[in-house]
Amino acid sequence: MSCQNGYAERYRGLGPEELSARIRDLARERNAVILAHNYQVPEIQDVADYVGDSLGLSRQAAATDADVIVFCGVHFMAETAAILSPSKTVLLPDLEAGCSLASTITAADVKRWRAEYPDAVVVSYVNTTAEVKALSDYCCTSGNAEAIINSIPEGKEILFCPDMFLGAYLEHKTGRKMHIWLGECHVHAGIDPVDIGRMRVEYPDSDLLIHPECGCVTQTMYHLGMGDIPPDSTHILSTEGMVRHARSTSRRTLVVATETGILHRLKKEVPTKEFVPASPGAVCQYMKRITLPKALWSLETLEHKITVPPDVAQAARGAIDRMVSVS
Repeated sequence: MSCQNGYAERYRGLGPEELSARIRDLARERNAVILAHNYQVPEIQDVADYVGDSLGLSRQAAATDADVIVFCGVHFMAETAAILSPSKTVLLPDLEAGCSLASTITAADVKRWRAEYPDAVVVSYVNTTAEVKALSDYCCTSGNAEAIINSIPEGKEILFCPDMFLGAYLEHKTGRKMHIWLGECHVHAGIDPVDIGRMRVEYPDSDLLIHPECGCVTQTMYHLGMGDIPPDSTHILSTEGMVRHARSTSRRTLVVATETGILHRLKKEVPTKEFVPASPGAVCQYMKRITLPKALWSLETLEHKITVPPDVAQAARGAIDRMVSVS
């Protein structure tokens, strides 16, 4: 029975509570850990052992003593886990859980780019394939990208890929001029300055939390620099940074500019505050592909196994280790 055609019939009549209970029981039986990204559907976040951003999930994958990693995220994340834990079985419950940003650059693109700038350092965002990571000097996430850039010696040219909005933000924050690949996440690129302007009017006393992949970042930084918007209530943060800020801020309302999946975790961990999406339509269809029936099917059948060719994994490991080691 295939996942795509059989799991719905296989678990017909089971509600979320029973599905979740079966997943937890089977995870214990198989010595499996369930990792879920902040953008996953609420019921997947609730059944997971760990919920976090790409960096946190990578660290969990590297440190786990579980035999099986069920990765509730997208394909490049499961690849990263397979590289960090080569002796583990890494499962992705739906092979169609891809990433629009990762698909904007290929290994062939990086090879051509490196040939054009042979002395440059290549920094690739974690939202890339294993093949791209294998051709990179450093890998980074939105949570540690600034630290990675600052660790590179002055005078070295930097090729940053693939997110152009994060690249522009990093240039602004670090003062380093970089060559930036013109890629984007279709969800974050759709959160534009109009959304931010509307939220500013509707929620004037709120904190505004913006992910650096968003299409509104460049204009927001400009207006911050000009003093047009208050710097004490505008924060450009990774998703994990958003969670930390929500816990510490005294403001009661927070407008959140990123994929809407993070709202479930924010409301769960900080129930005393109100969280409003800057763009309610900011939903990644790839992140939403994994469901409770698919997760249970994956544990039962040990499918779909994600592996990386040994030569690619070995080449990518150094860049990923540098990412995991930088806070």
